[in-house]
Amino acid sequence: MRRRFDKLDEVWPAGLAKRLGAMVYDGLLVLAIWIGITTAHVAWVRLVLEQPPETVGDDLAQVLSLRLALALSAYAFFAFSWTRGGMTLGMQAWRLRVQTDTGLSITWTQSLVRYLVAWVSLAAFGLGYWWILFDEQKRSWSDIASGTRVVVVPKAAG
Repeated sequence: MRRRFDKLDEVWPAGLAKRLGAMVYDGLLVLAIWIGITTAHVAWVRLVLEQPPETVGDDLAQVLSLRLALALSAYAFFAFSWTRGGMTLGMQAWRLRVQTDTGLSITWTQSLVRYLVAWVSLAAFGLGYWWILFDEQKRSWSDIASGTRVVVVPKAAG
């Protein structure tokens, strides 16, 4: 079920600096997840498939299965966070939230589009994120393609 966020008049578009801060934080979390998945994958290859250490990673199936597991785990981390509450852990630290233009939590389809376009944006030397500096609404390529936006949430009243 999609969530409707409240106090929409109190949020404003997130700038590049805050987004980069959240991306660094989330990047470290994804790296930790990837270390765990890689460890489990190597353990599977060594212990279950009984491959000798010198042949781990030589097989194309091993390489592709690990890459798929890494990509899917990163998508699961972001999609679950975005669709559930609009924030990853890094976004929470920087008080950012992803939402639709109407103030709803995003769908799994929107999160997939955001995720895929984010990789394209990064592959283009970050141009998809630098776009925020030129867009009147401070949207990245991911925002534009998925019909979402990243906003700054005001501090909670003390």
